[in-house]
Amino acid sequence: MQKNVLILDFGSQYTQLIARRVRELNIYCEIHPYNKLPEDLSVFKAVILSGSPFSCRNDEAPRPDLSQIKGHIPLLGVCFGAQFMAHNFGGEVAGSNTREFGRANLSFIKDGEMLFENILEQSQVWMSHSDSIKDLPDHFERIASTNDVLNAAYKIDGEDTYGIQFHPEVYHSTDGAQLLENFLVKIAKVPQSWTPSAFVDMTVSELKEKIGSDKVILGLSGGVDSTVAATLLHKAIGKNLHCIFVNNGLLRKNEFESVLDQYKDMGLNVKGVDATDRFMEALKGISDPEKKRKAIGNSFIEVFDDEASLVEDATFLAQGTIYPDVIESISVNGPSATIKSHHNVGGLPDFMKLNVVEPLRMLFKDEVRRVGAEMGIDSKLLGRHPFPGPGLAIRILGDITKEKVRILQEVDAIFIDGLREWHLYDKVWQAGAILLPVDSVGVMGDERTYEKVVALRAVESTDGMTADWVDLPYNFLQKVSNQIINRVKGVNRVVYDISSKPPATIEWE
Repeated sequence: MQKNVLILDFGSQYTQLIARRVRELNIYCEIHPYNKLPEDLSVFKAVILSGSPFSCRNDEAPRPDLSQIKGHIPLLGVCFGAQFMAHNFGGEVAGSNTREFGRANLSFIKDGEMLFENILEQSQVWMSHSDSIKDLPDHFERIASTNDVLNAAYKIDGEDTYGIQFHPEVYHSTDGAQLLENFLVKIAKVPQSWTPSAFVDMTVSELKEKIGSDKVILGLSGGVDSTVAATLLHKAIGKNLHCIFVNNGLLRKNEFESVLDQYKDMGLNVKGVDATDRFMEALKGISDPEKKRKAIGNSFIEVFDDEASLVEDATFLAQGTIYPDVIESISVNGPSATIKSHHNVGGLPDFMKLNVVEPLRMLFKDEVRRVGAEMGIDSKLLGRHPFPGPGLAIRILGDITKEKVRILQEVDAIFIDGLREWHLYDKVWQAGAILLPVDSVGVMGDERTYEKVVALRAVESTDGMTADWVDLPYNFLQKVSNQIINRVKGVNRVVYDISSKPPATIEWE
């Protein structure tokens, strides 16, 4: 794997966005917790320090060891990262009278400064901090200001070390991508070689070397991630890939049959396994979201263990884990909390004698789609909305029963079919319905009803790390709501979720 850019995470909600912007420059990068540095830093061509919810003046603030980085590898500190370096090396960082949050404009840029090449004064930047660098240490030189922030950017004399008190990774910083390109390409000389074609060639080669002539079990879901993972593995090992598609009883309506049909023409060796009863029994009486996820993850492992025993000499279990799954499942020991666990992150139990292979582990969702297109996978399949690994279990708030699953499957089918019919499906990144643990009073005909409430959710996003709710047409929502209430027994009220991520997550659990 190309080890080009290291991003040290201090718990900022924007850290993942830095990685996204770097990847958009066709540059490979990795996020690591600030207190868990990679052993060999010499393989990285540049390092970026993220922001943080902490003040660098706080005794509990992160204290990264930069001794092997600063002055040795081109370094860019963003917000907290910039303030930490100024504070740590003899400058003064103080609390601002007012929190500096939102849009600002550059009022000064030092002439000839490469970090700001092709960026003009008055360029808009995005501030998000309550501290500000009041005085720079010796050998630190101011290279940009805004009207309210004198030391908006600095450079350390004799080093390729920079600090900026704004966030270039958010779209509100209009020249943020240009600044990152200036730092990474012009200053750090990082090659822009991270392309779908290069990823396919490199990954297929690595898979051949890692797996050899061994056999691999892969759990297909019908979604983009597992399909692209399967195609990569098929390119590498051919018939030694054994795909299993498990019906956990929590799929969309008729999805088990339709997914199996979908794979018939792709040359993949796929076996369908109906384990509905096994999963429903494992979920019986469980309401806690994390416990539901773990119960489903354990059941998947048990099913795959059973199926793997039927494939002679199977030594690997392949998974479609992608980078957001990994990021959201890792805590930075305090600054950023684990948001949720993922059933395909964290390894396998000791009793399972398979090694894990995850060919997409370092890709964001949009990169997975581009890799799939590079390999010629049908665009309709690549355009499928993401669907959570635990399926409808995390869209049913509370305990799981077959009747609740039936209700939600019917509601979901009406919603998704409606999006397709109205040509809205491809304008939405992810959509689904949520069954709420709420009964509401309604009237149907002359009768009073006391039935379930469902919420509809549709978001637009690039990779799921951030998302905005979609402003679906009122007449569409009106028609879909009417169809759901009239056709799905047990539902008498429909609401639409207009929360964005952050602060809300895409899924409700």
